[in-house]
Amino acid sequence: MKRSLKRYSLWIFYAAFLLLAVIFGGRESLFTSADERLTMAKTVVLIVFIGFLIYSLYATKKENFFRTLGVMNRLYWGRQVGMDLYISVFLSLAIIYLVEGSFVVTALWLVPVLIFANLAILPYLLLNFTAVVGVFLS
Repeated sequence: MKRSLKRYSLWIFYAAFLLLAVIFGGRESLFTSADERLTMAKTVVLIVFIGFLIYSLYATKKENFFRTLGVMNRLYWGRQVGMDLYISVFLSLAIIYLVEGSFVVTALWLVPVLIFANLAILPYLLLNFTAVVGVFLS
């Protein structure tokens, strides 16, 4: 039990983050779109999020996240993949700022996005789908 709690402790923080994001961090429901024309696109993003979340939980069951990061960071391609991921993370934070127009709100998303990367970015996108798409269409 203690080993499982230690292995999944980051997921407890993630569940708390996700709950707070759903309550305070969105303009629309996680599952429905404010604009019916975007329902199919949002459904695809939702499926990607659910699949990625399930695979991430499966990976946690199979391997220790921090030990794997240590191995990856010793490899040139591992570091390159990490830098690539965090370039996209900062681009996603820029999109959050464009949608929100607030450094404070962006800062509130900063920590979960830096820790969870796409597992935090995808919920933001789902909770603000119409607004995000609107930034690109206007």
